[in-house]
Amino acid sequence: MGKIPLLVLFGPTASGKTKLAVEICKAFGGEVITADSMQVYKQMNIGTAKPTHQEMQGIPHHMIDVVEPTQSYSLAQYVQQAKACIRDVASRGKLPVLAGGTGLYIDTLVQNISLAEDQKDESFRQQLYAVSESQGNAPLMERLQLEDPETAARLHINDTKRIIRALEIFHTTGIPQSEHIRRSKTKESPYQAAKFCITADRQALYLRINQRVEQMFAAGLVDEVRRLHELGIDESFTSMQGIGYKEVLKYLKGDISLDTCCEMIQQETRRYAKRQVSWFKREAQTVSIDMFSEKKLEIIKKYMDLYKVL
Repeated sequence: MGKIPLLVLFGPTASGKTKLAVEICKAFGGEVITADSMQVYKQMNIGTAKPTHQEMQGIPHHMIDVVEPTQSYSLAQYVQQAKACIRDVASRGKLPVLAGGTGLYIDTLVQNISLAEDQKDESFRQQLYAVSESQGNAPLMERLQLEDPETAARLHINDTKRIIRALEIFHTTGIPQSEHIRRSKTKESPYQAAKFCITADRQALYLRINQRVEQMFAAGLVDEVRRLHELGIDESFTSMQGIGYKEVLKYLKGDISLDTCCEMIQQETRRYAKRQVSWFKREAQTVSIDMFSEKKLEIIKKYMDLYKVL
């Protein structure tokens, strides 16, 4: 059986992935499979920059609104469900377009990386969460740097969930998560992929980020978070640890002013974009497309032919 054609589009937040993905689908007969760790949550639309029906322009978008914000959701769940979506789209003669900004989701899926999901120790995990609550993530990161320096180098210190998961994998298997990933890469990918990364001048990107955050507030971000909070969804849930949600919660509790809240979200989003750019620079065999280029589709068509995706 031949490999499944797959177009992969990624880039930092606010770089125009949603718009370009829709244009690609309209031009080449595709459907979008979203790769975003926050857009999987239902009821969380504004703060996640989830595309509206108008922005989708009739193009089906998969892997959006797949889980309640009160539920936990793992990388393994995403990969399993996204793979099924890709198979379904391809089986109907459509081009699967994997588009998003969560690099870990994209890498794990496209490279067919196996995950050490069976090795779990709930008691150990809760001990680590207790350390995070009482002392912050610094002690956990120090431990991870000793046990798995490669994974520690690619994780942000605020990424509590993935730091703890990496420690749990080493605790239960005696093998670093990075080594599990390295071994699993011997499995061939089922995809004939063409990968495209949207690039942007940093200052231009940061300006767009600042403007997007302001638009989120104008669109009702505070009301969205207030509704979630009234449903009992607070910072103890992973979903509410996303940029924008945790800051607005602080505002609703009276800890910060609205102006400070907006500035904090803008700053955290810019930092996130910087981490995304660093991550995507490591991607091999990737075609870069300037955010402001007027020939995006021409470039994509050229390389889709080259990689035999069409």
